[in-house]
Amino acid sequence: MTLRGNLFVKMFIAFWLMTITILGSWLLATNYFDSQPPLMEYADHQTPAPPHRFMLRTIYNLENLDNAALAKAVAEVRRSNDIQIYLLDRSGAELLSQNVPRAVRRAAEKLRDGRRRAIVNTSKRHMAVHAIYRPEQGVVRAVFVFPSQRGYLLNVLGSNLWLRIGLAVLISGTICFGLSRLLTRRLNELQLASRRLAEGDLDARLQVRNRGGDETDELARDFNSMAEQLQERIQSQKRLLGDVSHELRSPLARLRIALALAQEKPANGPQYMQRIEQEAERLEELIGQLLFSQAQDIVLDTHIDLILLLQQLCTDANFEGQGAGKHFSFSADAEQALVDSAGDLLRKSFENILRNALQHTAENSQVSVSLSARGNRYQIAIEDQGPGVPEQDLDTIFSEFYRVDSARTRESGGYGLGLAIARRALLQHGGEVSAKNTGTGLKISISLPIPR
Repeated sequence: MTLRGNLFVKMFIAFWLMTITILGSWLLATNYFDSQPPLMEYADHQTPAPPHRFMLRTIYNLENLDNAALAKAVAEVRRSNDIQIYLLDRSGAELLSQNVPRAVRRAAEKLRDGRRRAIVNTSKRHMAVHAIYRPEQGVVRAVFVFPSQRGYLLNVLGSNLWLRIGLAVLISGTICFGLSRLLTRRLNELQLASRRLAEGDLDARLQVRNRGGDETDELARDFNSMAEQLQERIQSQKRLLGDVSHELRSPLARLRIALALAQEKPANGPQYMQRIEQEAERLEELIGQLLFSQAQDIVLDTHIDLILLLQQLCTDANFEGQGAGKHFSFSADAEQALVDSAGDLLRKSFENILRNALQHTAENSQVSVSLSARGNRYQIAIEDQGPGVPEQDLDTIFSEFYRVDSARTRESGGYGLGLAIARRALLQHGGEVSAKNTGTGLKISISLPIPR
């Protein structure tokens, strides 16, 4: 999994960037408001708080710059912030030879009684007066004339620290909410889909890409895979139950008929009892095969030589098929092929597959059986010369009670459990089995692991 697709990395980067954004925006906002002229504290009649950083920096420049630089500094403040500054000495003369409005002179008079600062608000303008000291002129009254129209939002934010803190909390909360929704959306979908699945909706699935993504995408794909397997197993169990009911109905019906006839015709009792015994044996065989096909756990506690096993099974098949001219040939590229096994499961599995080939191969034809070692697995191929099966049924032939010809009777076609038993046993041995049409028959390929 790449770092881009890692949920932990995404969460870490998201929260890290969010923290950096909040801290950076706070620092930038603080620096911005500190660099701007004061706002609301000069818009009322109350005594202002300690001088704003902008005012302190400007007053420092007004006290220490020479006359040439002083004029440029005053002009720059007016150009950048729309604030007019007037500097009046003790006699009332303006140091930069500016025309001084009457309202400005009246505001400067506020410092006559020894005050260091004063605020004067009128309907048209807001003014702040500060007493400064210049080496050449001594005490000078600096009158700041602020614009009358200012942005309300900037006024409020610039003058209220708690409001700025509250706005930062609101913005960060919004960002965290969006991130939380983004990260938990898939989990909420998974919860809803799980509830639907628990309520019996086997079609519950999650929309997810086929590849890539983060852990939530992998979890969604695993959930879909689990739901598909669960749906297949439940449907398989339903089909199995229906097939078992169908298979048991016929011998039970014959048992009832034979029993009724035996009661009606006592003279023929031995004949009907023989029939009852025959149907009972068929029922026992069917139930035994069915239970065997559903067995789950096995213990691989022995070894078996596949070459010796297949040679014996081919010999038996040749004996059974000699009347119809059916012949089995066996070839192997090794002298011995030992695999782990549990009892005679593998013998029964290969016997069922070979009997299936014997039954469906044409008369006077050959069934070829081969074994080879490829990598860490043995490959076994069994190819007959029969009619094959429909392409859409190649996977279904290993299901319980499958028959190519549904009209085939049990006397000619068995119960349809042989290949299902073989497949389950091979899977329990770590093997694989598949079938394909060759054009001249059916080829069943089997793979089994080579013991280490």
